[in-house]
Amino acid sequence: MANLTMTGANVVPAEGYGFIDTIAGATITRGVPCYTSATTGQSLVCDSNDTAAKATCVGIALQDAAAGQPLRLMTSGTLGLGAILTVGTVYCLSATAGSICPYADLTSNDYVTILGVATSTANLAVRIINSGIAKP
Repeated sequence: MANLTMTGANVVPAEGYGFIDTIAGATITRGVPCYTSATTGQSLVCDSNDTAAKATCVGIALQDAAAGQPLRLMTSGTLGLGAILTVGTVYCLSATAGSICPYADLTSNDYVTILGVATSTANLAVRIINSGIAKP
């Protein structure tokens, strides 16, 4: 498998989802996992093979935003990802900044950050787990 290819316009949360409102620290596109910068408190694009801090996902972007603009991040619930998923597959942060991949695609030194499990070929049950652990 490979990184998910998402259609931004199709990234849509189900009713009753959990979220946080924040400010984008850079250009963020819909469907991208984000972390909070310890320096600025703003949201930036996650990356599983950089540092534990950059792999600490706080939510998945529900809109496009330029630096300095308001941004809503989904923290829990069911998310239509605008991508083709495999039911029952655990999806994680990818080694490609801002991307999502199946757990099986993580390699040595990638931090394991689980984003959720596919409940259908279109939906992800978002349950973010930041392990802080890199694969050996």
